[in-house]
Amino acid sequence: MTHSPAPAEPPEPARVLVVDDDPTVGEVVAGYLTRAGHLVDRAEDGQHGLDLAERHRPDLLVLDLMLPGLDGLEVLRRLRARPDRADLPVVLLTAKGDEADRILGLELGADDYVTKPFSPRELVLRVQSILRRARTAPADGAAPLHSGDLALDPRARRAHRVGRELALTSREFDLLAFLLRYPGTVFSRQELMQRVWGWDFGDLSTVTVHVRRLREKIEDDPGAPRLITTVWGVGYRYDPAAPGADPAPGTGTAGAAPGGAA
Repeated sequence: MTHSPAPAEPPEPARVLVVDDDPTVGEVVAGYLTRAGHLVDRAEDGQHGLDLAERHRPDLLVLDLMLPGLDGLEVLRRLRARPDRADLPVVLLTAKGDEADRILGLELGADDYVTKPFSPRELVLRVQSILRRARTAPADGAAPLHSGDLALDPRARRAHRVGRELALTSREFDLLAFLLRYPGTVFSRQELMQRVWGWDFGDLSTVTVHVRRLREKIEDDPGAPRLITTVWGVGYRYDPAAPGADPAPGTGTAGAAPGGAA
């Protein structure tokens, strides 16, 4: 049995954009977020949502997948294609049967999803958890991190590889920072969900997706990763390898590992 995290307010009010074509859902979500202390903007179609994201620069986006005109996935694609919006935290609202779209949304860079029908209170808790992680430097690890050609500044929430800034989502940044702090240590997906994002609930496959996306941004060959390796049946390990070194025995990348890691 899983439990939602205890509610906690973000350090200051955040601006949240809610894009949902159902007026009732939009009104309820906006009401709960407003009572939690946030400033809320609403849109009922994808193009209007993109316009508001440009005009008001929200701190987080709650995005329905099923929208008239531009659907939620296309809105997400366009946002992630812009360097200045690549790290905007996004929570998707999806129907229970839309598993393929949920996974694609995570592949495109969404931070989390909530399936309809959902508890507005749970949605607010997830929003606040993401905002805290995105806007607060970790108390136990604010010093810059360096590993090989990777450099991270937790306070500025910026990451570079070979001098080039990486376009990381909030979840990807937190995951990379955590792994760099514990090189050579194996973590299960459940441990990563709890220790990186502070959640005791959620679909563990989201961790798999975020690992895959992170590999695409930091590995020379994402199909044969040498930095974030899979420990079969256990989880993942950050293990900087010397150029040309072979992956350590017991690690790999192809297919799904026992226990769900890949």
